[in-house]
Amino acid sequence: MRVASHIELNPAQRRELQRLARSNTVSVRLARRAQIVLLAAEGLQNMEIAERVGVGRIQAARWRERYAEEGIAGIEQDLPRGGRKPKIDAAEIVRLTTQTSPPAATHWSTRTLAAHVGVSDTTVQRVWRAHGLKPHRVRTFKVSRDPHFVEKLEDIVGLYLNPPEHALVLCCDEKSQVQALDRTQPGLPLKKGRAATMTHDYKRHGTTTLFAALSILDGQVISHCKPRHRHTEWLAFLRQIDRQTPAGKELHLICDNYSTHKHPKVRAWLAKHPRFHVHFTPTSASWLNMVERFFRDLSTERLRRGVFTSVPELIGAINAYVAVHNQNPKPFIWTASAQDILQKVLRANRRLSSKQNEALH
Repeated sequence: MRVASHIELNPAQRRELQRLARSNTVSVRLARRAQIVLLAAEGLQNMEIAERVGVGRIQAARWRERYAEEGIAGIEQDLPRGGRKPKIDAAEIVRLTTQTSPPAATHWSTRTLAAHVGVSDTTVQRVWRAHGLKPHRVRTFKVSRDPHFVEKLEDIVGLYLNPPEHALVLCCDEKSQVQALDRTQPGLPLKKGRAATMTHDYKRHGTTTLFAALSILDGQVISHCKPRHRHTEWLAFLRQIDRQTPAGKELHLICDNYSTHKHPKVRAWLAKHPRFHVHFTPTSASWLNMVERFFRDLSTERLRRGVFTSVPELIGAINAYVAVHNQNPKPFIWTASAQDILQKVLRANRRLSSKQNEALH
């Protein structure tokens, strides 16, 4: 016949168990277990303890035995439970998410994938979060196929990381088709508990083109708005740069491959102004031009949520933004080396080539 574990308590152990049994802050389960141990220490059998505490005899015996083996730590926590085995493992959910797509859709949602594999949508969401998967999002890209990519990359990154002495490096480009958009109805302002509102539709009042040159030395911006972006406007902007920069400085201009920048009249003007040196970015690599970072800030901070009833109002807002920027300019710091960028581009080209070969076969 099995004999119940004998419990002996010293004064300190008894005080601790009495505190737990009477406490209003610990869990009810822990208070009940402490009461079971105290009764066992008084010499009561498991059946008597079970009747007094209101639990089963087996439960009373279990906590009596665990305290005898492990002390207070034995009654503070339950043993780990096996639980129900999952119907599908996380690796399979990841495989389906990254390598397959649902019928008549481009990507899985939590509910469609959950219904497909027979689990809850919260299970799919938990696996996605653990593995950093966001099928609802997509990022655009374009890998340059320029045959002179390496030479142009090293040239431009070299200007960023090691600019020439007694010279200015200017990142130049035009932000074309900037629209003067007016909303069809006035929006509501931001207030506590509600975001600012604006109508989804709009009225067009014309466009302008912003020509900008960003100095990598101090972040100053030379800008001008023109109604069009032909070679004549580009020449006018080059003359403005010539007037607004120190006469004794060599000027290195970083530009993209837009045909306006290579027009014969532009080339003839540059030949007459030898302090201008133009460096072209590789094709499909406008991200190498740091003025694009300034254009992004302009769009997000001033244009995207702006309301403009005319093109002059739009131009005034752009000029005011540039003026405020130039009061306390901060240069963008380029940190990536040409070698690091080249390795990423090579990896991307290899992946694209493998995907194309798979599609052909």
